Amino acid sequence: MNLHEYIINDVKPLSLSSRVGEAQKIFNELTYSHIPVCKDNQLIGCITETDIHCFDSSLTLEDISYTIELFFSKSKAGWLEVLESCGRQASNIIPVLDDQDKYLGYYELTDIISIFNETPFVGEPGGIIIVAKGISDYSFSEISQIIESNDAKLLGAFISTIENDIVQITLKINNTSFNEIIQTLRRYNYNIISAHEEDNYLESLKDRSNYLNKYLNI
Repeated sequence: MNLHEYIINDVKPLSLSSRVGEAQKIFNELTYSHIPVCKDNQLIGCITETDIHCFDSSLTLEDISYTIELFFSKSKAGWLEVLESCGRQASNIIPVLDDQDKYLGYYELTDIISIFNETPFVGEPGGIIIVAKGISDYSFSEISQIIESNDAKLLGAFISTIENDIVQITLKINNTSFNEIIQTLRRYNYNIISAHEEDNYLESLKDRSNYLNKYLNI
């Protein structure tokens, strides 16, 4: 998926000569956790809302440049990489650079979450099964074969938890042969953590992502 259409430039990047007061005003008007800082179209980093309110408004960003955090996404990165960067940096925006490291704009986390909501994992009807197995014992190919051997289709899968060498894997399948799949997974020593045949679980996922959007926009 090409994310270029999601690059935003509504808020222009600040410069090192920008006053702290200018940044404070922008943060007061918006819900962003960070604002990019650039010099000659090159990203220097991002200033955080938390940091900016700790300083006198008459100072410049150059005066507090030690608080600027450098993180970004390349324009060719996939949406999962961008989502991971948002989580790692605790940011609801991610600056975007091209192949020559020139600043292009930024992604908003809410847009990236909306892409996730449009994937078959969330959008297609089906059931959710969460299984657990030893980290050295599970196999995605084996799981896929188990599901397909029961005349069903795997619509998506991801590792949701790793703890004490036990992996939890969340599976999205179509509703065909749901109970048979569960029984076959058990025969292959997969522990069934939970199973949701109806769409209630998916609605819960959507609700949680909507809640996250609201939380990030507070």
